[in-house]
Amino acid sequence: MDISPLAGKIAALSLGALPVSYALNHASALSHPLGVALMSALILGQLFVAIYSLSRGEICYDPLYAVFAVFAFTSVVDLLIALQEDGYMVGFMEFYTKEGEPYLRTAHGVFICYWDGIVHYFLYLAMAGAIRRRRRYRNLGLYWLGSFVMSILVFLPGNILGKYSSEIRPASFLTIPYVLVPCWAGVRVFNQSPAPTCCTTNVVQEEQRKGLLKRPADLALFIYLILAGFFTLFRGLVVLDCPTDACFVYIYQYEPYLRDPVAYPKVQMLVYMFYALPFYGLAAYALIFPGCSWLPDWALVFAGAIGQAQFSHMGASMHLRTPFTYRVPEDAWACFFVCNLLYALGPHLLAFRCLLWPAFFQRLPPRSPAPHKKQN
Repeated sequence: MDISPLAGKIAALSLGALPVSYALNHASALSHPLGVALMSALILGQLFVAIYSLSRGEICYDPLYAVFAVFAFTSVVDLLIALQEDGYMVGFMEFYTKEGEPYLRTAHGVFICYWDGIVHYFLYLAMAGAIRRRRRYRNLGLYWLGSFVMSILVFLPGNILGKYSSEIRPASFLTIPYVLVPCWAGVRVFNQSPAPTCCTTNVVQEEQRKGLLKRPADLALFIYLILAGFFTLFRGLVVLDCPTDACFVYIYQYEPYLRDPVAYPKVQMLVYMFYALPFYGLAAYALIFPGCSWLPDWALVFAGAIGQAQFSHMGASMHLRTPFTYRVPEDAWACFFVCNLLYALGPHLLAFRCLLWPAFFQRLPPRSPAPHKKQN
């Protein structure tokens, strides 16, 4: 996707996070948690004013342009936090991780910062570029929405329930917009008109006549969804302290990170069990019975959610900030990576299939009744 025009505005404004964070890190007034919260809110407010004054046309066309611009700035900040915590740079965001949100220094916090600073950042640039050109960005928006919501669903409860629950500072209240904005943005993205498909009625009818056994790709995806559903349920039972031998062996020999007292892995597995597991069942149903037009959109949302979650979970399971006893044992690396990579890859393949060959999921228009002949 061509995003070259963004270098003049959004990218330049977002890269302003570098000098701003460096200057704030050396301000003695930011040694107090309340000072960190107030200064962060002030900077975000000034950034919004600057974006509005520079891009009124784009914001009037689509208000989400301002959201993506502000979030692009915070994505650069998150990338600075991740690089700093891994020792690749110093002197930028120490003040924030010490007095603002200390739980960002955990392995899970570092990897959600990497994901936000890289994947979300390029999604923001791409979506802002689409708005600038008056083009659709619905598919990118759905993927971003799933990824963003998943990070919030795990990160916020993990902060409250884990060992950092006593470290909640005033800056934590800045996450309130991060909860509210995706709700509004998600409604706007879903309300956008989807891209037109080139499938004729005859093509749709012919595709929907085929059974599952005559669609090898769908059969493979169906088998994956069933297996992924069982794996999701199993890991959910593991974090719920299921007493079976299989659960005991798995949590001690394959994924001891699930026992980490930071609570993020436990929350992640429970989110999988209560949200991902029903989706696997519904998606398997949609691959059998034609006309489930909801699947292409929700497959994109789900792919974004699983991509973000698995990246953070796999990275945190191996990171040096995770205590050694909770890291994946060396003799279990192969099994761990294969299972978790397949778990992350499957939803993306499902979304890819739905986007490229949507005929099976389209609804046929109702047949008009045959006209009655007049009887003389």
